[in-house]
Amino acid sequence: MKILLAGGGTAGHINPALAIASYIKEKEPETEILFIGNRDGMEQTLVTKAGFPIKSIVISGFKRNFKPQSIVHNVKTVSRMFTSSAKAKKLIAEFAPDICIGTGGYVSGPVVRTAANMGIPCIIHEQNAFPGVTTKMLSKKVKKVMLAVEDAKKHLDADVNFVVTGNPIREEILRVSKEDARKELGLDERPVVLSFGGSLGARCINEAMAGLVVRSAKDQKYQHIHAYGQQGTWFPELVKEKGIDIEKYENLDIRQYIDNMPTCLAACDVIVSRAGAITLSELQAKGKPAVLIPSPYVAENHQYHNAMALVNKKAASLIEEKDLNEEKLIKAVDDMVSDSELLEEYSKNAKSMAITDACERIYNIVKDIVK
Repeated sequence: MKILLAGGGTAGHINPALAIASYIKEKEPETEILFIGNRDGMEQTLVTKAGFPIKSIVISGFKRNFKPQSIVHNVKTVSRMFTSSAKAKKLIAEFAPDICIGTGGYVSGPVVRTAANMGIPCIIHEQNAFPGVTTKMLSKKVKKVMLAVEDAKKHLDADVNFVVTGNPIREEILRVSKEDARKELGLDERPVVLSFGGSLGARCINEAMAGLVVRSAKDQKYQHIHAYGQQGTWFPELVKEKGIDIEKYENLDIRQYIDNMPTCLAACDVIVSRAGAITLSELQAKGKPAVLIPSPYVAENHQYHNAMALVNKKAASLIEEKDLNEEKLIKAVDDMVSDSELLEEYSKNAKSMAITDACERIYNIVKDIVK
């Protein structure tokens, strides 16, 4: 079996593709797998690191304003639409896949569209509760649209052939127990708050979280793991200005990145984060209550829709960025942690939404199409 995967731009599009590829390779080691990614996208690093071959095209999205630099960018994007499709056709013809799987991002559009026009069966996976432009555009050309959540179907045309598969989740997320994780991290029985704003760091979350970190240092009520991200290197100094040296408090674990997320996620009682699709799928799998602060800067405001899918099931609470401040964030965390019955309800509801066999479901769809 020969499988072509196309997806990129963000880890939210790349990691599901890698999870699918790894699962299929594990089930059928003789499978040939090729990725097509954007030449300058992070997929070049992540796919290569995972051990899969990748070929490149050049593609970009449209800027939604009329600034001179945006107009120049959009003219280049139109040109790239034609050249990327021609390059994709050449790469697809050379590889001759049995099936093409798209997981979103700009690169997914020309690759899946070209493969479908060449008569190759195609399927696409949508990670978010509000389907992106690429998914909507391709939904009529593919054999099946695989959705992470049921809520997404109401945003697609009624005649789209969809199936709910969930988001592929890393095996290590599922394996780690709370007890083992706390032991590994040297944590005691006090509540553990885990907070982060993505790999770059979200300024609004860092600024609001500083108040809770300072209070935790003073009253020792919570144990706190916080990642301030690549652009939040000023965070320790901000906390210091508020009278707290984070190095002197054993209940504070403040760092730039969380490189052991499966362990930290298993250990915590409450999460404070953005509402990226994969993050939400992982916290559902672990049954973790969350205070969600969706990014308003993403396409179609999809993080808000992701978050509301949990809020509507009483599996998380939400603070919109425009309303976020120290006081509201501290109150939201305190309200959740202090009410054991509410905490248990949120945990149970989050877990009830989890789909932990997404890779197996996707594999079965692939096998059903490639007979």
